[in-house]
Amino acid sequence: MTRRQKHPLRDLSAEEHQALERVARATSESAARVARAKALLAVSQGHSYTTAAQASGRRSGDAVSHLVERFNQEGLASLTPRHGGGAKRQYGVKQRQQIVELAQQSPELETDGVSQWSLSSLQRRLRAQAEGEFSTVSTYTLWQVLHEAEQSWQQSRSWCKTGTALRRRKSGDVIVTDPDTEAKKNS
Repeated sequence: MTRRQKHPLRDLSAEEHQALERVARATSESAARVARAKALLAVSQGHSYTTAAQASGRRSGDAVSHLVERFNQEGLASLTPRHGGGAKRQYGVKQRQQIVELAQQSPELETDGVSQWSLSSLQRRLRAQAEGEFSTVSTYTLWQVLHEAEQSWQQSRSWCKTGTALRRRKSGDVIVTDPDTEAKKNS
């Protein structure tokens, strides 16, 4: 005999049921979302948490129990996995914006010793500039922040926005934009 369910699944609306069916059958969805949708559909059909876990390729009925509890609170957003581990982000939106703004400025040759930013020179400037705020910033963190801001390292030893390039023409320097940038990133 199974235990009484602590958090039974609430009644699904027609839209939620259709969305779960669509995600469970989708081949383009992530495996985690498909497995979660299958587990929720099995529970909605009256199966136990253990049976639902087995039907969705999971081992533990406890995981399905937690998923049902989260679904009752959040709805379809519970299908998307949360942060799965690792260190929490150390720098907030404001600090990340400061990093991006500094990278977009030209370095001062006298104080920074370089004419173009590298990750290590940017790291030195941030560590010297802020009183303790960026005292432990790593070059990897800087790279991540710039990458998320769609900045990439160019052969010209500079950072520039992804999908744009500075081209020299007879009429002068021109910024060229690639119209297919978003399509290339999503493929």
